[in-house]
Amino acid sequence: MPCPCGLPRDLSACCGRYLAGAAAPTAEALMRSRYTAYATGDLDHIERTCAGPAAAGFDRAELAASQLGTEWLGLEIRAIRRGSDADSEGTVSFVARYRHAGRDGAVEETSRFVRIDGSWCYAEAEFPVAASAARPGRNDPCPCGSGSKYKKCCGA
Repeated sequence: MPCPCGLPRDLSACCGRYLAGAAAPTAEALMRSRYTAYATGDLDHIERTCAGPAAAGFDRAELAASQLGTEWLGLEIRAIRRGSDADSEGTVSFVARYRHAGRDGAVEETSRFVRIDGSWCYAEAEFPVAASAARPGRNDPCPCGSGSKYKKCCGA
């Protein structure tokens, strides 16, 4: 089975090993594995790889509910800053495309990753705001796709 992250590898030779518990060697590898976890419904991996604000805002029930009827269509990595095995933090900018309830959408974000005890963790996200776009309301779903309300996730 091809890996959902978009690299030309089989799932088991790509993100599957990180979903199984191996530490991702870079922030990009963790980002790709988290996308794959969304695509395959592996909520354990998503939760296990959160730290800081992302861990504080994680709501498994909301995430599970938001995943119902969602099909993940593709991941595009746009930029990587730091995040190698020589770094303690890094960022990955990406666009993740999805279809939910028959409507296409995309999450565009720059994720910040930190390395804790040798393992990369997702810490928080920044979202580009178009000039005409309004910031989500406190009780709106978080645009990062976490399934949490904006006030408990990236708006915290």
